Amino acid sequence: MGMFHRNQQAANGLQQHDIELTTPQPAHTHTKANGHSHLPTYNHNGHKVTRGIKPDGESGRKGIHPFHFLRICFRSSSTASKCCNIFWPFVPAAIAIHFARPDLHLWIFALNYIAMIPTANLVGFAGQEVARKIPKVIGVLLETFLGSIVEIVLFMVLLAKSKENDLIPVIQAAILGSILANLLLCLGMCFFVGGMKRDEQVFDEAISEVGSGLLLVAGFGLLIPSAFFTALSGSPSITESLLRERVLTISRATAVILLVSFLTYVWFQMRTHHSIYDKVLEEDEQKDEDRHKDLAKDKLTLTECIIALLIALVCVSLHAVFLVEEIHYIVSEKGVSDNFMGLILVPLVEKFAEHLTAIDEAYDNQMNFALVHVLGATIQTALLNAPLVVIVGWGIGKEMSLNFEIFMTVVFFLAILVVGNFLRDLKSTYLEGALCVLVYIIIAVTTWYYPNPEPGATNAAEGAGSHAGAKF
Repeated sequence: MGMFHRNQQAANGLQQHDIELTTPQPAHTHTKANGHSHLPTYNHNGHKVTRGIKPDGESGRKGIHPFHFLRICFRSSSTASKCCNIFWPFVPAAIAIHFARPDLHLWIFALNYIAMIPTANLVGFAGQEVARKIPKVIGVLLETFLGSIVEIVLFMVLLAKSKENDLIPVIQAAILGSILANLLLCLGMCFFVGGMKRDEQVFDEAISEVGSGLLLVAGFGLLIPSAFFTALSGSPSITESLLRERVLTISRATAVILLVSFLTYVWFQMRTHHSIYDKVLEEDEQKDEDRHKDLAKDKLTLTECIIALLIALVCVSLHAVFLVEEIHYIVSEKGVSDNFMGLILVPLVEKFAEHLTAIDEAYDNQMNFALVHVLGATIQTALLNAPLVVIVGWGIGKEMSLNFEIFMTVVFFLAILVVGNFLRDLKSTYLEGALCVLVYIIIAVTTWYYPNPEPGATNAAEGAGSHAGAKF
């Protein structure tokens, strides 16, 4: 029957890209007990659409089929994403070497760092497959959240493994580093890759204005505790210990307020203004130059999506634990600073899948989708992940605060200004993208030479930096 409908669609010339639903001939209608006819719907590939599943995400299968599952996962969502799957052999190797040769610290760190690439890519791909099956705005939010799970796992592992606040600077640097990687590296690559094929790309005001406004609020919230500490540090009217205690209290209060901001943002997108985003994303979807290819691709079933997510999350969690356990050695023995570890190395791998998705969308001229992913991931880091790690640290007795090192706060604020200026005209070119990437490279080079601050010398936490000169 499915073959009949595929042939019927082909005969009717329904090869156009934007086909959503077809219905079978009246002879094949099913009659309910009340006498009303029920017409089953079929998508562009002739698959009967399951109730509750969007046509674009219908796989035409149910349950799990191992061969199809492996083939679809390996194919992934784009050529760049597919290339990431060549790193899967590093996954068992990284796990094995952790247990077999625990003395090879550098090898353990390197292998687990590389192994994070394919596992994070699988998280992103499975998230995309789930997003196809549900309404667009909810799907994009869910996809962004799943893309940030790697970051949340890393933050929590770093927090749990921190002893005497020694890993707090790495977490703080990773928070700002994740935002910088999104705003400068990922967004810059989106502008650059998309602009190489076109004179300029345009995006909607609803996406850029809301994103820019939330970035400014997030920057304000994240930087206030640091500004408070810097303004009163060295003042005779307050002792150092009392100042740090108050900064910690301010950070926890700010974290709660930022979480409220995030919930308000989600409510804004999903309930009160979802029609605006639906319209923008629908129009952007029609601009996709590879839409006909994406629609024709085989899809994962919902069961296979869940299994893929579980496999990827288990692997990501293992690699995160093994990676974090070696940070002490890399910092103390190899001379890598906490700032470079957190600001550059950790964000590059934790946001890898999110970056590939956004860059692929920009390449296909879907700039609104790309911006939603880049700005959405940035906003989630600032308004959800960062406050979450502060609150969890509060709950387990760790002094995790938003008192960032002064060098990082300056870099963070300047990055927001640069990106905000580029978003203002609602257009992008490859020149703007190249400039964003070059600014990120400047930050990376500077961070490499930036030493670990002495405990108490700047905004460093008590006990921070104590492992820098110690042997593992």
